[in-house]
Amino acid sequence: QVELVESGGGSVQAGGSQRLSCTASRWKSSSRNINFCMGWYRRAPGKEREGVAFSYFSEGSGPYYADSVKGRFTISQDDVDNTVFLEMNSLNPEDTAMYYCAAWWGSCSSWRTRDPELNYWGQGTQVTVSS
Repeated sequence: QVELVESGGGSVQAGGSQRLSCTASRWKSSSRNINFCMGWYRRAPGKEREGVAFSYFSEGSGPYYADSVKGRFTISQDDVDNTVFLEMNSLNPEDTAMYYCAAWWGSCSSWRTRDPELNYWGQGTQVTVSS
């Protein structure tokens, strides 16, 4: 059972930046020959959950970004510490949401359509952008 622990988030003014991190524990390095995808979803009040950015720990294609964050957000990973980072720049109030780290074994390209029940999830961290 993979556990995901998030950190970062908080309040920031529009135009500012935030950095989120998510560390996966109980992820067996011996399984690196199987793709392991990690990334972020977000949910704003009254809106559907939205995929944000996803990346592989092992070699693979991507990363993958939602159109709404392309050019502003960057996902990266530290394979030694089993951590992914989400660098968020040029934040605007529409980015205000609870951000959830997610992970799964398999292809990152399924991020739009996969059953969320099949993911591992972090506890969520709030990002609030004020105008």
